Amino acid sequence: MTVTLFGIKNCDTVRKARKWLEAEQVTTQFHDFRDDGLTQMQLQSWVDTLGWEAVLNKRSTSFRALSDAQKSKLDSTSAIALMLEIPTLIKRPVLVQDDKVLLGFNAADYQAWFTK
Repeated sequence: MTVTLFGIKNCDTVRKARKWLEAEQVTTQFHDFRDDGLTQMQLQSWVDTLGWEAVLNKRSTSFRALSDAQKSKLDSTSAIALMLEIPTLIKRPVLVQDDKVLLGFNAADYQAWFTK
């Protein structure tokens, strides 16, 4: 079972997720999408599974820094383009196992994910 945790290493929520995974002895590959990049295909698969509105972090500093024009014209295509250009717009962490995707970190959700 290969589990990949996508995020940014200095994000507090990502740190919590990594700590939880380590405590539960879940072998995880970490992928920092700021340092390691992200392909359009990866991002598109998350958007296809969860919807672009869920993947785009509208509470982030990066989102607030966008122009009103950028914010008002958002759709799936433009949101994906922006998230590829500015990876900090992606809600994190993103936990991926095969074709399953879990967004954000909640200990109860992670526990349920791994006890299925």
